[in-house]
Amino acid sequence: MRRAGNLFTMTANLLRKSIWLLMVLVPLLALSSTEDRPAVVRVVQVDGVINPVVAEFITTELERANEEQARAFLIEIDTPGGLDTAMRTIIKGILGSEIPVVVYVYPSGARAASAGALITLAADFAAMAPGTNLGAAHPVSIGGGGGGGQDKVMMDKVVQDAVAYSRSIAEKRGRNLEWAEKVVRESISTPASEALSLKVIDLIVEDEGALLKALEGKRYLRDGKERTLKVADAFLVRSEMNWRQRTLDVISNPTVAYLLLMLGMLGIFFEISQPGVILPGALGAIALLLAFYSFQTLPVNYAGVLLILLAIVLFILEVKVTSFGMLTVGGILSMALGSLMLIESSEPYLQISRAVIFATVAVTAGFFSLVVYYVLRTHRTRFVSGAEGISGERGTAVTEIHREGRIFVHGEYWDAFSEEPIPEGSPVEVVSMEQGMRLKVRRVS
Repeated sequence: MRRAGNLFTMTANLLRKSIWLLMVLVPLLALSSTEDRPAVVRVVQVDGVINPVVAEFITTELERANEEQARAFLIEIDTPGGLDTAMRTIIKGILGSEIPVVVYVYPSGARAASAGALITLAADFAAMAPGTNLGAAHPVSIGGGGGGGQDKVMMDKVVQDAVAYSRSIAEKRGRNLEWAEKVVRESISTPASEALSLKVIDLIVEDEGALLKALEGKRYLRDGKERTLKVADAFLVRSEMNWRQRTLDVISNPTVAYLLLMLGMLGIFFEISQPGVILPGALGAIALLLAFYSFQTLPVNYAGVLLILLAIVLFILEVKVTSFGMLTVGGILSMALGSLMLIESSEPYLQISRAVIFATVAVTAGFFSLVVYYVLRTHRTRFVSGAEGISGERGTAVTEIHREGRIFVHGEYWDAFSEEPIPEGSPVEVVSMEQGMRLKVRRVS
């Protein structure tokens, strides 16, 4: 019994020491692994419009950088602006990031306009390359139009909201509040050197290497505590959009969305006019779904969409109803007006290329004009078969014909009658086919 008790005591002591050793070694190993982890700065590049796809890409990569405990997250930006909702999504991610976020307007000649300006304001560290500019963040009306005092009141509310948002971001990052308000109210645009002197940005650097050196030792706040940025020995790891994001980013372009809409409607038109072909209808449905996805990220005027739908309906009716081209003319006018009204925005990056609109309307008009031409030509062509086809044919009286008789016409023998007697062997012309497959004929002089 004493030996068993001693054995139990030894086991308990050994277990206690093992637990104590693990409690000491695990934090040391974790600290060692953190110190041994290579210094990484994750980089994403924004070169185009700020849309929901770009917002998803940036926020996803920012979360990944936080999970990997990267030294910093760098956004290289060159944008004409974008949608307010996408901009706010990105700024939420930046303000909620544990690691510092650097926004760099790069390369020379780039700009951070509109939504890009507020994203730059929200960064822990804002930098610009020489020859770049920042600003022009006045919100634009992207509604359904109409004008009037009510629209002005609504626009004033939008501006006030944007001003408050811009000032709050600048205040949080310790930047120039007056400039943050003017960039929204007056839509000012500021070059890099002036932005630095106004304390809108922190640095002007030539390239990424110079940026990392300039950021070394910079201080930033997290949870009220001051921290030091160490990136001099870090290496840049670039992240690219995956194939899904690249595809959605491309189709979010207004011109591409418009072409998808037109292709989709033409595909549906072919399927309705020629039932059973299947392929045009399937491709048209896919194109329409992609177009509708794009339109949810764009300032669409649905009156324009309805006018384009009306144009397709008129084109279909032209095939079914003889209007001698009037329905086609109406369809062309409806399509042209709908295309011009489809995207309603004063921002160039949110507009459909006018050249694409005119080319699309011209090609569509040419195609349907050709269809109308062939339809009319078919209507004017005489029948070649059936009861109508035999009218006007000429043959020979095989027997004497009056109330009855027989003729030879079109390589066949037919029962025939006439209103006046016709001698045997006389040339005759078919007037019409009557009930009972009898031909009414008349004598040809």
